[in-house]
Order: sequence, then structure tokens, then C-alpha cells
Amino acid sequence: MPGICHSFKTFRQRPQKYTLSQPGDDLSESTVLVSSLNLPPQQAGELLHLPRQKANWEWMSFFVRRLQPGDIFRTRMDQEEAAFVILGGTCVADWGQGARQVGKRKNVFDGLPYTLYMPAQSEVSFAAETTCEIAECRVPSDARLESRLISPSDVVSSLRGGGNVSRQIVDVIPPSFPADKLVVIEVYTPGGNWSSYPPHKHDTHNPPTEVDLDEIYYYRMAQPGGFALQHLYSEEDASERTVKTRDGDVVLVHSGYHAVVAGPGYDVYYLNFLAGSSRTLAVTEDLRHAWIRSAWNGPDPRLPLVRK
Repeated sequence: MPGICHSFKTFRQRPQKYTLSQPGDDLSESTVLVSSLNLPPQQAGELLHLPRQKANWEWMSFFVRRLQPGDIFRTRMDQEEAAFVILGGTCVADWGQGARQVGKRKNVFDGLPYTLYMPAQSEVSFAAETTCEIAECRVPSDARLESRLISPSDVVSSLRGGGNVSRQIVDVIPPSFPADKLVVIEVYTPGGNWSSYPPHKHDTHNPPTEVDLDEIYYYRMAQPGGFALQHLYSEEDASERTVKTRDGDVVLVHSGYHAVVAGPGYDVYYLNFLAGSSRTLAVTEDLRHAWIRSAWNGPDPRLPLVRK
């Protein structure tokens, strides 16, 4: 397990449908919603602790940590690759190429990210200069690749959709990036808009039409009390569920179609990590709803929500 300078508590979850009511238990295969530990802002700690064994899936482990000034977090990737996304704050990172200051934005709505990609057989340390929150995703890998710092000037921001299906897409580690399995994307959705729409799925390895990818949605909300709804469903077993996500929640997408809508008045951010049978991001849209593309007009004038 990754090492850290504090002895952190394990995460806990709200006792509601699709989550566990007891911390420390393994998640069931039907679990889709996991909530962060609600630490006071001045307290360092592990906000989310979700190794893939607990998440009950093959690919990704996910952690979110808060460091206070002077805290140091050190970790090593053995047979894994990892991406560390600076959600907010500044720190000094050293991954064997000399110490370098990383981070700039105060929070995810204050600018574009610094991200550190680390391959197998590498190690890194983070020394916090301000209160700093870091999201970490790990995937099994033996590929001997190069560590790389991705700055806000390196990411590609674009607008997708139209009207109330408009959102901002930030490609952090796209398929063209020299990683083994990981893909990393940030998405900004204005309040009242739909995102990840038309509903789509990526649970079958049938390239070039579709590839099998597990996906993490990690949510942050711009306004207090903000929320989003994520709808997940499958044609094969007629199962449907809609989960209400709040600040710090994680939705685990194992299979099936999925789409998101932001609560009116509440701008929504989610961080996507994907890994699976390919890095091509080939998906299948639900054809019953794909017609909406022909009805799109111009992008929402509120976009982009963040700039370089």
C-alpha cells in the first residue's frame, strides 16, 4: 500500500442504496456509489481509499489524499502505473528528476491541472507547500515507460455537445499519451446541463466499434449543496439505477450505458479514469437517444468554465 506521513483513517460511506454501510468492507459487485470521508478542511488525511480488490474489479485502484503544509507523501509503483492529479494547492514533487513545484489552482474550478504520470518501477514524493489535495489512480502494469509531468499548458481543452448538452472536456492523459493502460479526462458541466450524453457504454471488446473499459467518475461541486444525477442501465438485464452524487463522491462504472445531469444552479466537475482492454476509447451509443446530435445548436455560452 502507498506510504504516507500520517496514520489515516479508512474511508466511510453514507449508508444508502448502492453503497456499503460499514467502512473497511469489500464492495459488492452491485456497488456503484462510494462517498469520501468528510474531514474538516484543516485536517490532513485520506479522503478516499479504494484499492481495486475492494472495488471488486480488475483494473483500477483510486485514492484521494489531503496534505497540509509541511506534510510529505512518498510512494512507489512496483508492478503498476499511476497518475497523480493535483486537485488543488501546490507542492514540491520529486520523481527522480529533481524537485519541482507542481500545482497552481486553488481547486478544480480555479484552472487546469498539473498531473504526474508514473510508470512501473518508479517512485515519487510530494511535499505540500499549501493545503494540497491529490487524486491517485493505479493500474497493473509492467511496461517500462518514462515518468512525465503534465502541466496546464500540455492539456487539451475543448467543448462538446450543444445547448443543454454542452460540457467542457479536458484531455489530461489521452490515448495518444505514451502510457500503458490509463486514460485521464476532466469534465466540466454547467448547472442544468447533461454530460456523458448521448448515453454510451464500453463493456465489450469488439474493436474498432467498442472496447472494454472500467471507468471512475470522481465528483466535485462548485457550490455548496451541489449535486448531479448519474443514470446507469443495461438493455440485457433491464436493470436501471439512478444515483445522486455529491461533492467527493465516486461512481464506479463497471458496465452498461451511463449519462450524467448536473443539478440546475450547480456547476459539476468530474474526473474520469479509464482502463481496460484498449486505450482507443471506442464506445457504443444508445441509438434510441443518439438522434439528439442532429438537434444540437451552439455551445452553452457559460463555457468554458475553466481556462489556462
